Amino acid sequence: MVDVIIAGAGPTGLMLACELRLQDVDVLVLDREPEPTLQVRALGLHARSIEVMDQRGILDRFLANGQTHPLNGFFAGIMKPAPSTLDTAHGYVLGIPQTVTERLLSDRAGELGARIRRGCEVVGLRQDDAGVTVELADGEHLRARHLVGCDGGRSTVRRLLGVGFPGEPSTVETLLGEMAMTADPAAVAEVVEKVRRTQLLFGVMPLGDGLHRVLVPAAGLTDDRATPPTLEEFRQQLTAVAGTDFGVHSPRWLSRFGDATRQTERYRVGRVLLAGDAAHIHPPTGGQGLNLGVQDAFNLGWKLAAEIHGWAPADLLDSYERERQPVAAAVLSNTRAQMALLAPTPGARALRELLSALMEFDEVNRWLIEKITAIDIRYDFGGEHELVGRRLRDVRLDGGRLFERTHDGRGLLIDRTGDLSVSGWADRVDHVVDAHAEIDVPAALLRPDGHVAWVGDQQRDLLDHLPRWFGDAA
Repeated sequence: MVDVIIAGAGPTGLMLACELRLQDVDVLVLDREPEPTLQVRALGLHARSIEVMDQRGILDRFLANGQTHPLNGFFAGIMKPAPSTLDTAHGYVLGIPQTVTERLLSDRAGELGARIRRGCEVVGLRQDDAGVTVELADGEHLRARHLVGCDGGRSTVRRLLGVGFPGEPSTVETLLGEMAMTADPAAVAEVVEKVRRTQLLFGVMPLGDGLHRVLVPAAGLTDDRATPPTLEEFRQQLTAVAGTDFGVHSPRWLSRFGDATRQTERYRVGRVLLAGDAAHIHPPTGGQGLNLGVQDAFNLGWKLAAEIHGWAPADLLDSYERERQPVAAAVLSNTRAQMALLAPTPGARALRELLSALMEFDEVNRWLIEKITAIDIRYDFGGEHELVGRRLRDVRLDGGRLFERTHDGRGLLIDRTGDLSVSGWADRVDHVVDAHAEIDVPAALLRPDGHVAWVGDQQRDLLDHLPRWFGDAA
């Protein structure tokens, strides 16, 4: 029996595999596609996801394969200077294609010992008190203690579970693809600049090697957005919107997406859990989708590992849904707002002008960017210190940085007093005594995902909080 089967080898599933293997959990990742996809759905990592990679010691791989850009234009495409004083050491966006992100995470998961099987489609599941039986399309049956569906917006695992996926259907549809074109680059840029004055769901971005990423509104809604558009459909829509088809040809891939927003009613049903697009879908405005899924996995991994190893407190695994469901709901809400601001109507243009003026105030600009980058998240741990529930930014410690002490995915007590102890939990929590640590509290207890679970200076109080997140003392 495998400890965990993960359905889906996208960024969410691969990140979860990495997190579970850090905790010595036996992991099998299944993906129905025989090869990694060439489709570049997402183009970058926001600050919180960059922090996640830094916390696990693999950020240098991503930086070597990407390009940093200023944090502007991410809320409804409204261009303002990057806000000042963001609560992060990574105040930028990392431009990196989703295909590269998946390759880097796949490599890391393999290094840690995860097994990845491609060309394996999940078609059935059955769970009981001891585990989950997973049926594959070729008739093979696999057994696991837990199954996690990271298999996208059309999740088979979610459908087999029978949980609801309520929300709002698409009202508009957009075509997206990568293709070559014969038009002169200067002429293309001139047309794009003119069209985008009134139609913001349009764009042509050169990718190099003669290819361009093309975005153009569709003529209407299709019954099945899983069916890709044809090149001729692209040509017709480019001509209708821009007055020219730019001589597009030789597409690498073509797709379509809508503006539907949906969220599953449950993130966990017994031994089966959902993460990433399997749990929530929304328009790609703000570039939040991949990041939201990676952060789902970062929240879930250590909790599921604790459950498997037998030290998880009674409700620890359920806290995954309790914490991540409101985060996804907030992303659905802000993408709805952005889609309204991107509409080519006079009312939407007036709203954009108003919001653009408000974003001249640094507080407004920063508030919106912190939403997009997910560094504003505070999980509800109860009415305690304002730092509790938030992730702690990378701060200086004696001899290095905080994130350098979190590569193994363990809890961490930063102790400026020298009077505290994690005896009994030393197999799950590291203890750093540092009188000069750059934190404004005497001591802080961090969960493996970097969120602050407790602050204070009293040993008895600490002993009341350790079991909540790390179970009984050994």
